[in-house]
Amino acid sequence: MLEIRPTCENCNKPLPFDSEEAMICTFECTYCKHCVETILHHVCPNCGGGFEKRPIRPKDLLNKYPVSTNIVYKPINLEAHLKKVNLK
Repeated sequence: MLEIRPTCENCNKPLPFDSEEAMICTFECTYCKHCVETILHHVCPNCGGGFEKRPIRPKDLLNKYPVSTNIVYKPINLEAHLKKVNLK
């Protein structure tokens, strides 16, 4: 079951359960589309994997399967990330 984390780990932008901007990696690291495309270059800074659009949990399942309220906010070290993905 996906946690459906509430914010971008890099910029802390709110990403509600129905956000079209939420992107996740295979370990469910969660980032907004802007950070994934312009800062992370589609490479997760935690696991090195790629990103996919996070699915939207249907509203009628939110009571039975609530979304996470746990905020993971750890802005990336841009210089280190760019070296890691061979962009600098």
